[in-house]
Amino acid sequence: MNPLQKIFIILEIVVSNQAKGATYSDILATSNLPKSTVHRIIKDLTEIGYITFNAETKRYYGSLRLAWLGAEVMANFQLRKHIRPFLLDLHRDTEHTSNLGILDGFTGVFLDKIEAKDFGIKLFSEIGKTFPLHCTGLGKVLLAFSPATVLEKVLQRPLEAITEKTITTPDRLKKELALVKECGYALDNEEITRGIQCVAAPVFGFEDKLEAAISIAFPAYIEADRGIDREIRLIKEYSDKISESLGNKNRPEKKTHR
Repeated sequence: MNPLQKIFIILEIVVSNQAKGATYSDILATSNLPKSTVHRIIKDLTEIGYITFNAETKRYYGSLRLAWLGAEVMANFQLRKHIRPFLLDLHRDTEHTSNLGILDGFTGVFLDKIEAKDFGIKLFSEIGKTFPLHCTGLGKVLLAFSPATVLEKVLQRPLEAITEKTITTPDRLKKELALVKECGYALDNEEITRGIQCVAAPVFGFEDKLEAAISIAFPAYIEADRGIDREIRLIKEYSDKISESLGNKNRPEKKTHR
């Protein structure tokens, strides 16, 4: 492990205990680093102002200087720009149309899209276009991993039947969302566009905050021809990759199949 990694390990331990502060013993036990190394790094970080020490409680805290750095990063962070390279790779690996969507109030918005060639069917997705949450892969993911109040608001209105396969009853939608949370991905089985299926997965950021959802769309005949296990595996892999790149490190294991 290089010296820089050791510094960031200690910084992350201190910040993750910001509410109550981290003692020297906490840092030592969690970092698994030698005492001399921990002592030196803490001393240096305190001297340059990135952590503070409360002499009364004997605890260390992240300083406002760290908060300023974080605020500058967030103020200039562009989610679409950050995720686009992953979306391009997902498109390359699957040869399917790849989408990025976010929650905007109680509806979804397409933030980015990499379209497959020779698709043959007009897709619903367009950058900047809104999409319903109850009948799209992206929407189901955003609903499943958002606060319950979002679903409650969506269910205050009738669930519009866009195709004959659209879920239109609250009970069935709730069961579907429970399955999405259990498995870590959502399916759109020709529920918004006839002849098109979609697999979607969540993108989480720091402290498991839901940031967005990604999806791939493909002709429905693929499932009958060869199955969609590969699509499910890849969307989950890219979900994990993007989430990790956004600071999410604790991705729970999910069921592979429904």
